[in-house]
Amino acid sequence: MMPTPLSRYLRRLWTLDKFAYSFRVFLAFVGALVLSWYQGDIALVIPLFLGIIASALSETDDSWQGRLQALLVTLVCFATASLSVQWLYPWPWLFAAGLAVSTFVLIMLGAVGQRYATIASGTLILSIYTMINLEHQGGVPEEGVWHQPLLLVTGAAWYGAISVIWCALFSRQPVKQSMARLYKELGEYLIIKSTLFEPLRGVDVEEQRLRLARQNGRVVMALNQAKEMIYRRLEGQRGERKLNRYLRIYFIAQDIHERASSSHYPYSALIEAFFHHDVLFRCQRLLDQQGQACKRLGKALLLNRPFDHDQSEQALKDLHGSIDYLQSMHRTEWHALMPPLRALADNLATLEEQLASAHNPDAQGEPQDDSLFNRSPRSLRDGWERIRLHLTLGSPTFRHALRLPIALLVGYGVLHLIHPTQGFWILLTTLFVCRPNFAATRRFLSQRVIGTVLGLVAGWALISLFPHPLIQTMIAVVGGVSFFANREQHYVLATASITLMVLCSFNQVGDGFDLIWPRLFDTLIGATIAGLAVFTILPDWQGRRMHREAANVLTSSRQYLEEIIHQYETGKQDDLAYRLARRNAHNADAALSTMLANMLQEPGHYRKHDADDGFRFLVISHTLLSYLSALGAHRHRMSEDEQDITLMPVARRVAEILDQLAGRLQARQPIADLEGEQAALVAQLTETSAASEEEKGSQVYRPIQTQLLLICRQLRPLGDAANRLIDPHHDDTVSESALA
Repeated sequence: MMPTPLSRYLRRLWTLDKFAYSFRVFLAFVGALVLSWYQGDIALVIPLFLGIIASALSETDDSWQGRLQALLVTLVCFATASLSVQWLYPWPWLFAAGLAVSTFVLIMLGAVGQRYATIASGTLILSIYTMINLEHQGGVPEEGVWHQPLLLVTGAAWYGAISVIWCALFSRQPVKQSMARLYKELGEYLIIKSTLFEPLRGVDVEEQRLRLARQNGRVVMALNQAKEMIYRRLEGQRGERKLNRYLRIYFIAQDIHERASSSHYPYSALIEAFFHHDVLFRCQRLLDQQGQACKRLGKALLLNRPFDHDQSEQALKDLHGSIDYLQSMHRTEWHALMPPLRALADNLATLEEQLASAHNPDAQGEPQDDSLFNRSPRSLRDGWERIRLHLTLGSPTFRHALRLPIALLVGYGVLHLIHPTQGFWILLTTLFVCRPNFAATRRFLSQRVIGTVLGLVAGWALISLFPHPLIQTMIAVVGGVSFFANREQHYVLATASITLMVLCSFNQVGDGFDLIWPRLFDTLIGATIAGLAVFTILPDWQGRRMHREAANVLTSSRQYLEEIIHQYETGKQDDLAYRLARRNAHNADAALSTMLANMLQEPGHYRKHDADDGFRFLVISHTLLSYLSALGAHRHRMSEDEQDITLMPVARRVAEILDQLAGRLQARQPIADLEGEQAALVAQLTETSAASEEEKGSQVYRPIQTQLLLICRQLRPLGDAANRLIDPHHDDTVSESALA
């Protein structure tokens, strides 16, 4: 039976990650409307809607059991916050003190983990929703003190119940969507990397590697999200066959990422040597086709369709044919380049095998170690220890926890000073706009103001055109659903949608036109307060801590190298320790990339370091990481008579140098020129290679020796780039070959 266009459309809609989220919100809004109509009191809509929004913003990604537990905690926090606001509302000084203390505590709770940060943020939002609702009611009612908090919590509980049931019925759909997103980002990474093989002269290699580093950050984020989704659903369900299948697919994605991020030789040397031959075009085409195959694999996993990678298979055959042809020419100047070219082809062949196995991971059998690292706190003591580590001005979380209460207190003071209509929208705008760093605040500030203006204009037009209450209520529901569908990627549209929902909802129990100018005025005041707070109160300029992020990159790379050395000594095992070291190295690389992107949004006068210095360090450190990935891709247990075992002291010395560089950078101390140290290590590796060739009478390709040579040649450029982060006036001695 052929699928109809409607069924194909619905199936496609089901694959969208925001569809389920938006549909749950839609069901909750409709249920609240039905209850209001049934009770004959349309005024119930506002507190119920506000509770639903706060609950949806507090939703955590969990199994249905975990989501139920989180919901219970969330409802307790919501009830406490709403009752506290209502109790303190008549006493401004006590209210201000409670607002400041509770905001600080809730922000610091976010240091425990993302789940706690989400619930804490939702609790703050519901607190201000309670203020808005009380203001709309004209203050705390003399009778029925529990009435409004009960309605808010009822709305939150209603959405939470829908969320838990949905999660129980469709628990694997978010995992499939996360896997599709992961393989899509992997595909983009491979496509970008393929441009490095394009045999063109005059190409800005540094810019290409910078693009690659930025995309690597997106891949790392997708890997982390997929891992968390799988882990939370695997708790107590290890025997569940389909979940274990997704776990294997995740491990395959990790292996593909390691091989995709590997570099086996300076690409500039290959381009120069084979400029007039097609081998590099073959490499480029193969990587591009493998990137496209990754994207198709993501769609196949999502739609349960067959996966076709014939084009990348053919491209691999063509590459091997091209290398065989070059080999048959016996050109002496290519003698040293052919082995690494073969190694590159072998790496891409293994990547192709991983792609083929990803659609049927069960054929690979059980992994040796399928454990995942649990980043959640294991006890109250562990949670407190995480908070304690952030109780310092060097922590962005602590600075934000001090900044946001001050901003909210200023907004509360302005509210009492000028007594604006619906003045608590000032606090809500400040809460949404004031972010931990300047770049995010700047982005949300402009988008919030633009979205509010668009929403108010649209709301005025729609209320005028459609005065019937039923139509306005439907518009409010559509606006609320649109907010959740767009709030992460299209914040202007999301803000316009929620503004439209507010106007149409409040117009059911009053005059929505009277809310237009106060909402605009309050939004401008709240956004201004948020912007000034981030600019003046403990500003977290990224340049001030760039040296610490850079030091963390070097520390993580050193730990990754040590795990690789351990694997060579004990044998290849994708155990938790190795995977964790690899993931931490990529996480550090992604964190530095994100920091530099935020730094570009800051005022030039407040950039403590030139962003170019940071990007230069990122390019070199990412190149180092690619050489480490290639070293890790060749892991095997070395026998005692294997000559490569003599290279392990060099590898350990490199790890020591990386550790020393990280320590000097962390302490902001000048780093001595590493030219002599680098030359000695390179000479030692070269002598070992020459001795091996003399013994065997021919040139021998040794991946370990080659990768260590490439890594060693990054040491001096790393030291120079690190010195420029400490002292921008340090002489730039980074050679172009280091970036190739």
